[in-house]
Amino acid sequence: MILDILYQDDYLVAIDKPSGLFVHPTDLDRTALTCLPILRDQLGKWVYPAHRLDRGTSGVVLFALSPEGAGALSAQFENRGVLKEYLAIVRGFSPESGTIDHAYRPPDSDEPVEAVTAFVREATAELPFAVGPYQTARYSLIKAMPQTGRQHQIRKHCAHMNHPVVGDHDYGDGRHNRFFREHFGLHRLLLMATRIQFRHPETGETLSVEAPVPSRVARVCAQVGWEEVVHRYGSGKQGPVKARSAAKYTDSGCEDEAPLMGVVP
Repeated sequence: MILDILYQDDYLVAIDKPSGLFVHPTDLDRTALTCLPILRDQLGKWVYPAHRLDRGTSGVVLFALSPEGAGALSAQFENRGVLKEYLAIVRGFSPESGTIDHAYRPPDSDEPVEAVTAFVREATAELPFAVGPYQTARYSLIKAMPQTGRQHQIRKHCAHMNHPVVGDHDYGDGRHNRFFREHFGLHRLLLMATRIQFRHPETGETLSVEAPVPSRVARVCAQVGWEEVVHRYGSGKQGPVKARSAAKYTDSGCEDEAPLMGVVP
């Protein structure tokens, strides 16, 4: 397997992680394919992950080419200095926008932790298929911008507002998961990390890296009328960002807004 490289320089590399791969070896599945050894062999040098995505989530993942670089990048994630944008297909018509401020206990924590996700609805579709108790099936395409970085955060928050991510076997709706498998042939979690913006660990420049929507997902989006919207994401623009553009974001990694309890349209 060859991983798609979105950005590379002497200090870091960004890849487009496919759905179904872990970022690094894990006790959850010792036989599973993972990005770290694949990328190490592909580049012929050691690589160090700066963060992780869930196995089912696809999109941008950053690796440093030194332990020091990985530490500097990881600190940005921990200090909420990274802008993260995701696209997700969710069940139902979500609110047009809002902020989900809902603490929960992630799988890797013993106590509830703060978790905040902003979102914007990009498009909706109503399909003439009876899925569950209704005669039609409704879906939304949302852009999610997590301000904190908890495990399963977007998936948990979408389920919390009763619009679970399609393809989510842990927190989702099995009827709609099955419909997407049988009708569209999509056997994956429909959550994609489309953009990361961060400071270069060596130069201090603000960099933005984008990943395209996977082709099979993009084809389904086109079928339901979302082709123009999806085309705006993952345009292939990588590299430095003008300071004026970067300044609109707060340290939390999202546009400046006061976090509110629950879902606020």
